[in-house]
Amino acid sequence: MAETQSRGLVFAGKKRGSGTDDFDGDDIFVAKKSMLPTMATESDPAAALANARHEFGEHGGVNMSIEASATFTVMEPETMRRMFAGELGPDRDFFIYSRHFNPTVLNLGRLMAALEGTEAAYCTASGMSAISSVLLQLCSSGGHVVASRTLYGGTHALLTHFFPRACNITTTFVDIGDLEAVKNAIVEGKTKVLYFESMSNPTLTVANIPALSRIGHEKGTTVVVDNTFAPMVLSPARLGADVVLHSISKFISGGADVIAGAVCGPASLVNSMMDLHQGALMLLGPTMNAKVAFELSERIPHLGLRMKEHCRRAMEYAIRMKKLGLKVIYPGLEDHPQHELLKSMANMEYGYGGLLCVDMETEERANRLMHHLQNYTQFGFMAVSLGYYETLMSCSGSSTSSEMNAKEKELAGISPGLVRMSIGYIGTLEQKWSQLEKALTRMQDGFLLNKN
Repeated sequence: MAETQSRGLVFAGKKRGSGTDDFDGDDIFVAKKSMLPTMATESDPAAALANARHEFGEHGGVNMSIEASATFTVMEPETMRRMFAGELGPDRDFFIYSRHFNPTVLNLGRLMAALEGTEAAYCTASGMSAISSVLLQLCSSGGHVVASRTLYGGTHALLTHFFPRACNITTTFVDIGDLEAVKNAIVEGKTKVLYFESMSNPTLTVANIPALSRIGHEKGTTVVVDNTFAPMVLSPARLGADVVLHSISKFISGGADVIAGAVCGPASLVNSMMDLHQGALMLLGPTMNAKVAFELSERIPHLGLRMKEHCRRAMEYAIRMKKLGLKVIYPGLEDHPQHELLKSMANMEYGYGGLLCVDMETEERANRLMHHLQNYTQFGFMAVSLGYYETLMSCSGSSTSSEMNAKEKELAGISPGLVRMSIGYIGTLEQKWSQLEKALTRMQDGFLLNKN
């Protein structure tokens, strides 16, 4: 049987014997109370990850085994009844079906909970499935959400079009930096969720997480933060947020080869989402594949190292590009509107984020820049997504924010020529900078260069 090593308040790791289903009555209440692990928090996400339980392989391997089974057997008929009644669960190593719980996926959930400093976490098949499941769990028909007007285009479409039509859930979009407007938009007793991104996609606006969390809690709402752009850099739950969401496909995966998401939050919420009768995760079924969970579990330990290099290069490029006269948006620059705010919230060892934006003002100029960067100098790839080891570039208004209409983009601060760059770390910094400089020279456009 698999050996386990416990470093925190996690599953006890007790394994059932081969002859009978081994359980005792004293643990039934624990199983009912929480089907997911509770994690102790650390101020530094890297320290928290190091303190998370290490799961060993079936035969003593240093890496955990992959539990690829869709269904699980029991030795006694009574055991199955008790599992479906909620009396026995994965905290005692009792599993029913991998849409409910899977040991390999749960291990990744432990790591995500440690990363974000939350009681529990559940990993899903995509970032959008994590977002939609949380909102559907927290909001019923007639419910109301207050959200930032600058969001990923898919999230904006979900709130603007799908939820009102399919679920009778409405959303008021606000400037998340205007705290008074946020407060006024929340309708006590009706607004269930205050939703925003820690760093907005694509404009890199930084949210005042502590202040927004206080406002949300004073008004009785659940504060949900998408932290996809800033893992390790920001820890929203440690700053007051209730729920932290991720598209694991991005920085956490790092390989642009996996689609996955995560919900990190209170054990009570995550457990409710897995309820057999009312749970959004249980009933909608955005199940993560165990093989994907294993892959991701092997990548999280070096997330901190990768983020440091993403952020270091983004900072250096931003400084140099600004000196060339480009209109650069990067939270690490002192002229960024939320630079000081980010400094006050961030885990500074990891920098200011791995993305920067260059505003070329028109889509034509943006496309020319990306064309030269990819096809002439090989600085990066024209592609959506982020967190890859190569630099990825896209013109946000016509790609990842294309679900928004012209007025919505204007309100969100997304100009037609805004180029979003997820800065990679392949090659040397000077090698890649030389490629960027050559592309700028080739454009031969006086708009780009500062003639002073």
